[in-house]
Amino acid sequence: MVKLSRQTKGIICIIASAFFFSLMSLFVRMSGDLPTMQKAFFRNAIAAAFAIVILSRTPEKFYIRRESWPDLILRSVYGTLGVILNFWAIDHITIADASVLNKMSPFFAIMMSAIILREKATRKEWMIVAVAFFGAVLVIKPTAGVASLPALAGLLSGFGAGAAYTYVRKLGKSGERGPVIIMVFSLFSCIVCLPFMLFDYHPMTLSQILILLGAGMSAMGGQLTITAAYTFAPAKEISVYDYTNVVFTSIWGFIAFSEIPDGLSILGYIIIISMAVLKWRNALKS
Repeated sequence: MVKLSRQTKGIICIIASAFFFSLMSLFVRMSGDLPTMQKAFFRNAIAAAFAIVILSRTPEKFYIRRESWPDLILRSVYGTLGVILNFWAIDHITIADASVLNKMSPFFAIMMSAIILREKATRKEWMIVAVAFFGAVLVIKPTAGVASLPALAGLLSGFGAGAAYTYVRKLGKSGERGPVIIMVFSLFSCIVCLPFMLFDYHPMTLSQILILLGAGMSAMGGQLTITAAYTFAPAKEISVYDYTNVVFTSIWGFIAFSEIPDGLSILGYIIIISMAVLKWRNALKS
């Protein structure tokens, strides 16, 4: 048996997380014409249940550090915003477009880190962000008018995710446990979604219930494997491999829905992923 390095294990785990999250996107679209809030509720309820089970088996159980609460709430607000907008975008544009716009989150994280963590970005990093936004504009195609609103939602989901990841990092640096962060976020999201779901609940078939269970299981698989990835290797060494998610979602979109991205979208993908690679190489040199 070949012994794998920690970096290789990290790469395998982050590619696995990209695969799981791409499955989540596929299941969200496959669940059909259900309200976004109903889909988001089931996705987060399953994640919350898993996190509660994990925490119940730890020595500290459900203990949460008092000083963590403000950052936990802000992480939950931004994360919930990101999930809801991402799910709405998935239902209205190709899942590949929704995926690549959501993957603008690392670039938003640079901006939010400068504000929240007081981490100054270099001129080169700001240039990378600017070019990545140009790539996002090609995917959004703002001249489409109202038709571009779902794409704008997809971009804003990337902002929500980027801000949430910044607070996750802040919480991690202060010593808060990963399952606690997942539990609080998932429960908060369920509380936000529940009133909307009850007001506009759509009865579900057995297949829709099973598909949403699949979405929740896939999301939890993605969270667990991406957490494992960053325990094996630092983000600067492996984060770029998360963009395999775009490849996976493109494949699912073509197989399940005959979705083929147009030329401008493909050019946007290339620009955004190229900037991610450049950001990764720049991080390795620092």
